[in-house]
Amino acid sequence: MTTYVALLHGINVGGKRRVPMQLLRELLTGLGGTAVRTHLNSGNAVFTHAGADAEELSQALERALADRLGFPVRCVVRAAADLRRVIDANPFADREFEPGRLVVTFLSGPVRRDSVAGLDPAACLPDVFVLGEREVYLLCPDGLGDSRLARVLARRPLAEVATGRNWNTVCKLAELAGV
Repeated sequence: MTTYVALLHGINVGGKRRVPMQLLRELLTGLGGTAVRTHLNSGNAVFTHAGADAEELSQALERALADRLGFPVRCVVRAAADLRRVIDANPFADREFEPGRLVVTFLSGPVRRDSVAGLDPAACLPDVFVLGEREVYLLCPDGLGDSRLARVLARRPLAEVATGRNWNTVCKLAELAGV
């Protein structure tokens, strides 16, 4: 059995694209997931599964959500060990920061590095970002809401699917996943 983390993109924001967490738990169970738990109401789930890989699970969950809800929901599924790698690779670990102001954007594949070509990091200070393997770390010391850099990065095709979680959520999911 492998432990996975499922991250749904763009749901339950502003009352639109509602996905009840009970439904998410039911769908993951129906896909063969066990020990399914959700965190918050923003599309975070931890579960175990035998015999599938993260990409297969992501595609199966997207199909199940679309079939049940009638609208597409993009998903990123990561093995819990990969979530541990993301935490251990935090490029801001040597700095003091408010956990709610560090966002990790999880990507469905490798970072499309050409998507940030030409972006002048100095023009976005004090906000900074670092590209990881299949994630982008974005630190916004003054908050995400007014971050010019966050808006710029959101408009760039970093990968086919991209969904962000603040550091508090990333660490809680790792705790729930036992890594």
